[in-house]
Amino acid sequence: MSPVRTAPAELTADDAMLRTQYLNEVLGLLYPPPCDTEGGALPSRGGKPMKNPGVPVIAEYLVVPNARRPRLLVPSLNPAVAAAAVRRYAEPQSRLARLKRDAVVAAVHTRATGLLFRDRIRVTGPASAGIDGYLSDALRRDLAVSIHIGPARANRKPVLQLLTTEGETFAFGKLGTGPLTRSLVGAETAALQRLGAGGLTKVAVPRVLHAGQWRGLQVLIQSALPVWLPRAPLSERRLTAAMVEVAGCQGVTSGPLTGSRYWQQLQERLAAVADRPEGAGLAAAVGVLAAHSGDTTLRYGAWHGDWAPWNMASLEHALLVWDWERFATGVPLGFDAVHHELQKRIQSTGDARAAVEATVRRSDELLAPFGVAPVSREITALLYLVDLAVRYLTDRQAEAGARLGVLGTWLLPVLIRRVEEL
Repeated sequence: MSPVRTAPAELTADDAMLRTQYLNEVLGLLYPPPCDTEGGALPSRGGKPMKNPGVPVIAEYLVVPNARRPRLLVPSLNPAVAAAAVRRYAEPQSRLARLKRDAVVAAVHTRATGLLFRDRIRVTGPASAGIDGYLSDALRRDLAVSIHIGPARANRKPVLQLLTTEGETFAFGKLGTGPLTRSLVGAETAALQRLGAGGLTKVAVPRVLHAGQWRGLQVLIQSALPVWLPRAPLSERRLTAAMVEVAGCQGVTSGPLTGSRYWQQLQERLAAVADRPEGAGLAAAVGVLAAHSGDTTLRYGAWHGDWAPWNMASLEHALLVWDWERFATGVPLGFDAVHHELQKRIQSTGDARAAVEATVRRSDELLAPFGVAPVSREITALLYLVDLAVRYLTDRQAEAGARLGVLGTWLLPVLIRRVEEL
């Protein structure tokens, strides 16, 4: 769950279409029959009367920016809550983006939404039938829900921002809807429970407020980290120290690569994607890596699994880190550092293939603080690329339309060449 993300880039026509389709799917999940959303993403446009005016309205949302390019559903019945939902939705990365965000906040707070937003969703039916009623009962408090509509990804899931009736964000929620996302939500629940008892001092993680199932969905509600507090510069040394702490939080072991539990699990995951178009090339690269470095002794610990710039916030006395659904133990030490470097480079340059090259070249510097032996550093970076590639194939990111889902355009060529040069 991401309490705050970089403000989204401009949407393509295909992405806009997929978002609109996904919006209707989400509404059907969150407000199933006997609830009625009056026709889906365009139930009430420009003040058009509802079909059934005698049925109680249990929720009303503004669609931001509109129903054709939905990014956020804002609860509109209370202007203070609506303004807070927009304010906490994204972290603007430029002055123009900040001005746009502030204009939206001002519009919803003063009820001048008709000037900017014409699309609304009005949900009618019994209050107990929708997600609002379930969460209110589970958490034993009154609340309002704001809904994030993300880009196409295999692991996309409904993400909810929960606010008090005064407009304070107190929690975020995830709903696992299919086999993959139910597994991820369950994994994050377990990870947060383990980390909460792990005595971390350099990293702040959310607390589990509620976990359970509702109408076939896997539900996780976690406390909101205070991302709205003033930010502090994050030095590379401080970031690395936090990653090292996480790496050792569940203990550290060592042993030869091909004799490790990690290698056995990686082989099982590879076998499961062997029939995918890029599976054969990946398996061949792993075979070469095993022949060259199978006897190399590595150290194994934990990793966050998706430690990227948009999944953390640096405060003066805390480093807030969220989205723990990929947390795992028994992986080669330093995976988080390599992942963060790669994601940072892709975000800043947009050239994913060049980012992979530059990240592998920097493996020596990235992995030294984790106590990784010099002979093992490039091997560890290449293993990380294998692990990431297997994740993409397992999740079917290409079929889901993810921007970097086709590995043959960026990751695989670099991995194969680097392995052959060992």
